[in-house]
Formats: sequence, structure tokens, C-alpha cells
Amino acid sequence: MIDDSLQSDILPELHVMPQTEHPNVLPLEGEIDLHVSPGIAASLQEMVKAKPPQLVVDLSRVPYIDSSGLAVLIEAMQNVAAYGGKFALAGLQESVRPIFEIARLDQVFRIFPDVDAALAAERR
Repeated sequence: MIDDSLQSDILPELHVMPQTEHPNVLPLEGEIDLHVSPGIAASLQEMVKAKPPQLVVDLSRVPYIDSSGLAVLIEAMQNVAAYGGKFALAGLQESVRPIFEIARLDQVFRIFPDVDAALAAERR
């Protein structure tokens, strides 16, 4: 068992950044792995319940994502597509982009350089 005082030093933290002007944007910060993916899934499920016409996940502050994180994003994309909405990722860091490319997910997801570009494309 991990001592709670040590846990924060050992396990990576992920922060869901506060949403400000765009309620359909989920800004994330930190490493996305098996330990934090369930929380992201819950946040995305809540957003999908509202059936926004567009949903953007901001990954500009995410230096790492593992297969559990990819699975959460794929599920969210499928859920948004099921009601006819559009799902996009924004701001992939150079350390994260190869993970999407190796899995060929760069051909599956709509990926934009930043949130503004994703929102602008969604309006067209």
C-alpha cells in the first residue's frame, strides 16, 4: 500500500482545468494514464449528456497519454458522433503526437493546433 504522503510524489497528477468561456471545451493538464483516465471519462460523459454540437478536448498541457487515455477519447468521440455532434482534439504536444500517429489515430480524430482553430472549424 502506498503511503498517502508519498502518493502525490509517485503518481502523476492530472488536472481538469476550470472551464471559462467555452463550456464545450475540456481543458486537461498533466499525464493521462490508467490512474486518471476514469476521471476524464466521467467528465466527458457529463459533457456528452448535454449533447453539445461540438466538443473539444484541449491537450495542450498534456505531455503523455497511454492506451487507457486513448480509449477514453475514442469512446467520447463515438458518443458524440452517435447524436450527430462533432468531436475534436486540440493542441497536441510534440511528445504526444507520435502516440497518435503510431496507432494511426491521427487519421481518426479531428486534430487542430489549438482550441481556437478547433472551434472555428466546428462553426463552418
